[in-house]
Amino acid sequence: MRAIGCVRQIDKLGRLVLPSDIRKSLNITDGVDAVEFFIDNDSVIIKKYRPSCVFCNSAENIISYKNQTLCQDCLKELKNGISGI
Repeated sequence: MRAIGCVRQIDKLGRLVLPSDIRKSLNITDGVDAVEFFIDNDSVIIKKYRPSCVFCNSAENIISYKNQTLCQDCLKELKNGISGI
């Protein structure tokens, strides 16, 4: 983790503005991309959201099915497993 020397206040509604330099470096487009939050001890980590497979956590070749995300490889495995029952 690297420090960037940037401090921002949280407003009365709990909102925080991500500086444009950070948004640019993470390729976050205003109004389009989402971010996700993680807690690690006493730190809050903000990452650009990338949907990933619920089974293997891959973010490549993702499809959405009934509000779940699957990669093509896991989908193939599921199809083969179901037909082999």
